[in-house]
Amino acid sequence: MKMVVCGCCAASWRRCVVMSLRLLFLLPAGLPVRSQGESQSDNKQMDNITIRQGEPLFLSCAQGDLVTHTAWLNRSSILYAGEDKWSVDPRVSLVTLNQDEFTIKIEDVDLTDEGQYICAVQTSSRPRTTSVHIIVQVPPKIVNLSKDLVVNEGSNVTLMCLANGKPEPAIGWRMLSPSDDSLSSDSEVLEIPFISRYRAGVYECTAANDIAVDTQTVELTVNYPPSVSDGRDVGVTLGQRGVLQCEADAVPEADFEWYRDDRRIFNGFDGIEIEDAGAFSKLTFFNVSEADYGNYTCVATNKLGSANTSIILYEIIEPTSSTLLQGPGAVQDGNSGTSTVFTPTCLLLVVLLQLLLKF
Repeated sequence: MKMVVCGCCAASWRRCVVMSLRLLFLLPAGLPVRSQGESQSDNKQMDNITIRQGEPLFLSCAQGDLVTHTAWLNRSSILYAGEDKWSVDPRVSLVTLNQDEFTIKIEDVDLTDEGQYICAVQTSSRPRTTSVHIIVQVPPKIVNLSKDLVVNEGSNVTLMCLANGKPEPAIGWRMLSPSDDSLSSDSEVLEIPFISRYRAGVYECTAANDIAVDTQTVELTVNYPPSVSDGRDVGVTLGQRGVLQCEADAVPEADFEWYRDDRRIFNGFDGIEIEDAGAFSKLTFFNVSEADYGNYTCVATNKLGSANTSIILYEIIEPTSSTLLQGPGAVQDGNSGTSTVFTPTCLLLVVLLQLLLKF
């Protein structure tokens, strides 16, 4: 059987279908074609069929007795005429063809398959058609999303999220990490005016319809100048190890510098070690001398600014042996600075000596 090509540019869809049916079934040209008011027994409209994109579609119509010709059509194209496949689409196949049923299958349904389908049956007396409209639903897919952003504190930020789907998906934004329910949007755009460092994090766009949900994330980095924690003064005994610590909060991470008065200290200078690790910096004295005591300044700097704090390294004097001997029972000689300690045993000996002298 040859393929029938209908020129639909000059004719309506209905005329194309009629022409295809006449050629297919070899109907006489004068056979009347019923209009909208025709008998429901001759032309039936089935309920719409809704199917998800990617699923298989089965199209079936009842045959009945005395059927001579059958065909399934999609718009102006004939898919199957009896057992003969007219469609060149490899997804289309014949499932069942007998006196009771005529069913074809379309694999992996796509949006291009949406539309009206007609099952045409020719009986010994007259043709009969059954039509059905196929609606293809498409899960949402985010197709355009803002890239990861790096901005300076105080900037105005706009995040964009666009998605396709059928039915049209609802789009929303929320701050995912750290979680903040107050920062959200029920539209394609999320506006964040005069952004602060506390708005940095991961933002999630969600596109949802009746079929499924699609989500994607954007990471937002906010740069800001350093702020330095107040330094803690440190007391160290002569000859011992001393450590001064400095902590700075900054994005990007700060670079550290150490100063003694107005003189910058470098790593290895006079036996001093400087160690930087992320937001922390340590200045270590391995053998504190008299010259090391004094005021030190830690300066934290990034491309947006700087901050500093001062730390004092002071001396702790160890107690002497004479100081340790002094206690509640000690008697201090104000002139010599020496002390005499009387124990209970000494007092007992003195009392015994006095008794012996009386005799």
